Amino acid sequence: MVFMVANLFVPQTLVGREAELQQVCHVLLQDGDLLIAGVPGSGRHTLIRTAAQQIGARVLEIDCLRATNATRFLELLVEGLLDVFAAPDELALIQRWSIDKPLIFEQALARRPQLVWHTASRQEWSLFQLLLSLPQVMAEWLDCRVILVFQNFPHLRSWDRSRQWETYLQQEIQRQTRVSYALITTVPEDWIAEIPLHVIALGPLTAAELQPWVTQHLAAYGLTITPDGQALFHHYVQGHLGGAIALARRLWHDSRFPASLGGPLAEPGDSMVGPVTDSVANFAADGALPEPIQPHHVHRSTLALVEDLSVTFESLILLLPPAQVRVLESLALDPTDSPHARDYIQKHQLSRGGGLQGALAGLEQKGLLYGPEHGYRIALPFLAFWLKHRLA
Repeated sequence: MVFMVANLFVPQTLVGREAELQQVCHVLLQDGDLLIAGVPGSGRHTLIRTAAQQIGARVLEIDCLRATNATRFLELLVEGLLDVFAAPDELALIQRWSIDKPLIFEQALARRPQLVWHTASRQEWSLFQLLLSLPQVMAEWLDCRVILVFQNFPHLRSWDRSRQWETYLQQEIQRQTRVSYALITTVPEDWIAEIPLHVIALGPLTAAELQPWVTQHLAAYGLTITPDGQALFHHYVQGHLGGAIALARRLWHDSRFPASLGGPLAEPGDSMVGPVTDSVANFAADGALPEPIQPHHVHRSTLALVEDLSVTFESLILLLPPAQVRVLESLALDPTDSPHARDYIQKHQLSRGGGLQGALAGLEQKGLLYGPEHGYRIALPFLAFWLKHRLA
């Protein structure tokens, strides 16, 4: 049951982002390389996978945060290759390719196929060169394209201090005619200028982009929503797809388990909370509402969802520097697109100059705040909701 609920409302196709999808497809078909920037939950990976599907490309994804050293990076690269080219005929091609190389292809019934090596650490560099040539070889044999997707790419520098591996990877993929690479990041940082990349930044979705998906998926689970309910839904999720998924799932959950409504956040006298009507307290047990979802349903489910997330938010706040916490609290209580303004700084007792700029930049890099192009909005809508309610 937990597994089923966790996967409810997860989109199987791209939501919005049609313009960005066309851009990504165009760049990949031209053998270009990409940087996809956006906060977590903005659809970065789905955008790449959808584009790959449209142009007939294979996607190999590596989280560089897991690559704690050169050996681990090679292991992740091999795991990704064997996941992407997993059909029996494709594995046979990899085995044929490895015959005259210091790599051993192992395939047993009891475990997944493996490419292993028994060489000294000083020979890892030559293995890296060999393995990085394999995507191009497979793409030529199978007449397809390959996209190497790297998340947390700068983490390679924690062990590749001379940037030898990073530089060779960039050069090799630029040389290969059927392989592109895409970096997944939160914001385009200064080091991006060193690499010839097409940068595509994902901001919040508009209500018009989200609404068809919300309506369709609620309907699939027997729920309908009024225009006013829809408006409040979009007001709370602020164009954040991850937030929309979470709230839609919570609305479905509360329609089936009405006893879960309420909690410490839903206190009597809260001016935003309407009276608990019979229709709210008696959501149908079969998953369908006795009436369309109204604004008070949306609000109650949002309160319950934020209450569930409160421990996570408390932990997050404890981990942030005080200057960043102060900025978040100020923007939650008093949103502005000009946090640098003198009056705003004085009103909220913010640090001036570099201290404020550093706090804003730090929050943006962590994916907690949009930059000036989106009016310095808090990127996680339910974090903003929780902060505002907590401080008020």
